[in-house]
Amino acid sequence: MTLKRTPLYSAHQKLGGKLIEFGGWEMPVQYTSITDEHLAVRQAAGLFDISHMGEVWVGGAAAEEFLNRTLTNDLRKLAPGQGQYTLMCNAAGGVVDDLYAYRLGATDFLLIFNASRLEADVPWLEHANAGRAELRNLSGQLAAVAVQGPRVAGFIDAALPGPAVGGTEVQKISDMKKNQIGRFIFEGAALYVARTGYTGEDGFEIVAPAEKIEAVWNRLLEAGRPAGLKPAGLGARDTLRTEMGYPLYGHELDEQTTPLEAGLGFFVPLEKGGFTGSSVLARQKADGMAKKLVGFKMTGKTAPPRPQYPIWSAGAGVGVVTSGTQSPSLNLGIGLGYVPPALAKPGTPIEIEIRGKHYAAVVTPKPLYRPGPA
Repeated sequence: MTLKRTPLYSAHQKLGGKLIEFGGWEMPVQYTSITDEHLAVRQAAGLFDISHMGEVWVGGAAAEEFLNRTLTNDLRKLAPGQGQYTLMCNAAGGVVDDLYAYRLGATDFLLIFNASRLEADVPWLEHANAGRAELRNLSGQLAAVAVQGPRVAGFIDAALPGPAVGGTEVQKISDMKKNQIGRFIFEGAALYVARTGYTGEDGFEIVAPAEKIEAVWNRLLEAGRPAGLKPAGLGARDTLRTEMGYPLYGHELDEQTTPLEAGLGFFVPLEKGGFTGSSVLARQKADGMAKKLVGFKMTGKTAPPRPQYPIWSAGAGVGVVTSGTQSPSLNLGIGLGYVPPALAKPGTPIEIEIRGKHYAAVVTPKPLYRPGPA
């Protein structure tokens, strides 16, 4: 299989990035070490290539109505220049994908999808839309980076000076609030900057024309270097999001798992009603669930838990680890997994089977690590 490459492929090579296959893409898993890059994000700043993510524009008079019956969250709550986390479900309530939806204007929206799901998501949207709204898959034209960490706000304006043009009317990027998005001009090209991320730290995600993304990357590296910015790969992205308890499609989410089972009910306002899968989800909320996603911490020194490791309680197999790692921030094994609701209460002891042996763990509230002030 021929792997796809982002416009930053040569930049990763120059920086010594170790490249691996991820969702059909050749992406950097690390540059120095996962721990080094993880701690840079927690303590200073890290720069990620997220150009493999998918971008779809939806517009026209029917756009809001179409998206509001296709996505779980309520887009009517968004003013222009605001975004929200949301999910796309099938008729059985299973998750087709989780995504970010931004309202760019009164009738146009930008959707950011997972790279591994884009080939399924676009046909799903087109089928649900049936030609009512305008849909454009811009994934081949756009690229994106994420710059994350407690020191990012201190140098982002030097890298990408304002003011915004349309959308969120701010004079500088650091004035933006969480989940806001603005349109800025960089070297004569329009790019979108959102105060969002997947690490639990403050930071920004920048979507730019593919031919401009390397210049954005280099400008951020230059401006952020005095603050301790380091390029970071998929390895650190995974340990950071696992510490926060953030789901990853194909691990915590799939078409057989509902948002309620995954603990994402906050992003599923059932009172809105009328969206795909809503009746099944309302029934599940009323009747109860067969499984619930929990976070856990290992209680002793052991090899870190990994996906697909069995979860045990009272001598019986009760679930499976969906994500597991050694937490660089906590210096212990942590993970996420599905268990019966009776075992989902924080403080419940469980065991993780690691290489044929059972090791003690305890169900822990999410996030498993809570970032502190800079």
